Amino acid sequence: MNENNASLTSRREFIKQTGTLAAASTLAGMAVPYVHAAENNTIQIALVGCGGRGTDAAGNSLSVKGGGTKLVAMADVFPERLREKSAAIKRAFGDKADVPQDRQFLGFDAYKKAMDCLKPGDIVILTTPPAFRWVHFTYAIEKGLNVFMEKPVTVDGPGSKRMLKLAEAAKAKNLKVGVGLNSRHARALQQLAERVHDGAIGDIILERGYRMHGPAAYFNSLPKPAGISDLMYQIQRFHSFIWASGGNFSDFYIHIIDHLSWMKNAWPVKAQALGGRHYRQSPEGVAYVDQNFDTYSVEYTYADGTKFYFDGRCITGCHDDFSSYIHGTKGSAIASKTGDCGAPSSIYKGQKPIASERVWISEVPKGEENWYQNEWNDLMDAIRNDKPYNEVERGVTVSVVTSMGRMAAHTGQEITFEDMLECDHEMAPGLDQLTADSPAPVQPDKNGRYPVPQPGYVTKREY
Repeated sequence: MNENNASLTSRREFIKQTGTLAAASTLAGMAVPYVHAAENNTIQIALVGCGGRGTDAAGNSLSVKGGGTKLVAMADVFPERLREKSAAIKRAFGDKADVPQDRQFLGFDAYKKAMDCLKPGDIVILTTPPAFRWVHFTYAIEKGLNVFMEKPVTVDGPGSKRMLKLAEAAKAKNLKVGVGLNSRHARALQQLAERVHDGAIGDIILERGYRMHGPAAYFNSLPKPAGISDLMYQIQRFHSFIWASGGNFSDFYIHIIDHLSWMKNAWPVKAQALGGRHYRQSPEGVAYVDQNFDTYSVEYTYADGTKFYFDGRCITGCHDDFSSYIHGTKGSAIASKTGDCGAPSSIYKGQKPIASERVWISEVPKGEENWYQNEWNDLMDAIRNDKPYNEVERGVTVSVVTSMGRMAAHTGQEITFEDMLECDHEMAPGLDQLTADSPAPVQPDKNGRYPVPQPGYVTKREY
């Protein structure tokens, strides 16, 4: 992408036009109901995707200010997880969790059955691997449901275009949709953004973000064991497979990419990157078969030429750093002191983040320290008071920006926003028709290994 106004206008016009077309095609010939829950009504909730993030989100939904929520249905593709998590939520929340066995649904069509338990204006939580987001969101809109969905919301260009259209369809039905970009609901970061946008550190000239630690979650994977299909194995270990999650890059790094773009009040327009696979065997000498790089280093560029450097690493025994920084013409700031959005945020009169240079530090109001709970309180406030609330377009945009950095590393090419959005490599086509007997989106070779990125050799797609 050329860094000029025509290009930026092109991107904005694309998003505007796809949204308009989506609303017209999806809603043509339909009466558009304006659905929201009455103030004193109990809002019922269904959970689709019962992993750790999903059950945590369900807990947040049952802990909202003012109460009035009840979990009534759950869906997953793994029976043990569905059984264990439903029991755990019941123990933690008692009568707020009313999910008997006949409302615990299993399988690739379970999302429909769970949503069928709700009435228009209720909420569905979508926390499966992000490749399935457009499939489940489509049905939620059809049912007139408000939605909370986890990040990322897309992993490739075709999915991103679908989600932009669906965002407009949800707006047309007055549905409220929250996206799990919890940095936007961290009060310390909100306070910092207000000050940075008001010029507290002058013009931003550089941003830095780091997430460097040992292997986490399903970052790396050993060969598929017996007794599970390739499809179920890839869904179970979704961080290891780019089609399912965007790999560890998209899932681990999106929060810092999001909140530093927020501080800049702009989105990067291109990226170049480095990365590599370094230690790809278990301590026992068994080769890992996942698609991830162990290290990533990305140079993002904004339209005005400002640089944003992001470094990610998943290697044991190295220097750990999980934080983000902003440098301006009149000072600097720590956005996240530790973690995705760890308080306090702070501002400094020079470029050294030391106590003697500090001129401001965030103070989070009591009761608003938990950004996961904040995002649910904000969503529920919009539902109960019928406020406009749709975070999907932003969720898609940051997912594309994140994927842009990932693709730059995986191909060895400079990748623009348009390159990523227009890339026609749909990593997992036909997910709306998926069954337990379907072939997996990526197939292993005779040694059980899956295709991995080859920068410089495979340059038009990631594997």
